[in-house]
Amino acid sequence: FQQFHLVPYLTALENVMLAQYFHSVTDEKEAEEALKRVGLGDRLMHLPAQLSGGEQQRVAIARALINHPRLILADEPTGNLDEANERIVIEIFRKLHHAGHTILMVTHDPDIARQADRRIELAHGHLHFDSAVHGPSQPLNCPLVDTPDCCQSVSTDDEIRFDHLLEQIWVCGEEGKPAQLERLRATGESGKLSAVPEESASRVLSRMADLDLVALHDGEAQLTPAGSQRARDVVRRHRLAERLFKDTFAVDETEAHTQACRFEHIISPELDARICTFLGHPKTCPHGNPIPPGACCDGKRQS
Repeated sequence: FQQFHLVPYLTALENVMLAQYFHSVTDEKEAEEALKRVGLGDRLMHLPAQLSGGEQQRVAIARALINHPRLILADEPTGNLDEANERIVIEIFRKLHHAGHTILMVTHDPDIARQADRRIELAHGHLHFDSAVHGPSQPLNCPLVDTPDCCQSVSTDDEIRFDHLLEQIWVCGEEGKPAQLERLRATGESGKLSAVPEESASRVLSRMADLDLVALHDGEAQLTPAGSQRARDVVRRHRLAERLFKDTFAVDETEAHTQACRFEHIISPELDARICTFLGHPKTCPHGNPIPPGACCDGKRQS
């Protein structure tokens, strides 16, 4: 689905019928119905060049479905679509699933992945998380335990929540304020974590305490040495990203902050050092907050 591979000189209807031809026999009426099901009843005679990207994608879906497969393989089906067409395509897949089709989809979009019955995440070529193994009913039951491919008990969603809370606790420390549990948020405006479902901070902090990232005392959260190091790294990545977006791409501070909230979770240590070096080892973010120095900054910091 990343590439639609429609025949450019055939109409939408003919492209769908082509799949019928190579499978068995053509049925124009059935091909029309397939296109109508994906909302293209008024585009039957249009060539691919006359269709938008989202419409071409829907022709590809109709073509894939015309021979009634039980299994549908979808490789980044929304990767090149705008938000409106993305919703249309996902709704089509939802209806297909309810009709009994099995859909195996590859996506980098966590919002889409979360809608699946089962979610498998890969990281650097290894199995990172499997909702069938580490879901609510099957905690820590990985058949690959003690191997490099073992699922981790912490999902990507939780990793993002952890980083967000650690960052808040770090900032409280910078400001000389206690990190009161009632003021902390696992998701929210400051984090712009639209991809992560809402969950109470107290529940997430409890899991973080089990992992020795925080200590909880008298309604306050305190960073452990491990949590402090991780919080420092998150804050550094966030503020470097803010500086990169503002200084290099002339993005305003609000948008720089929003984008940094996303990039702070995916910047590797190597990229962190390269960004810092590229920016000249800045000491502060655009808001004037200090950027914790990295190993690359020894004797090279600038304002």
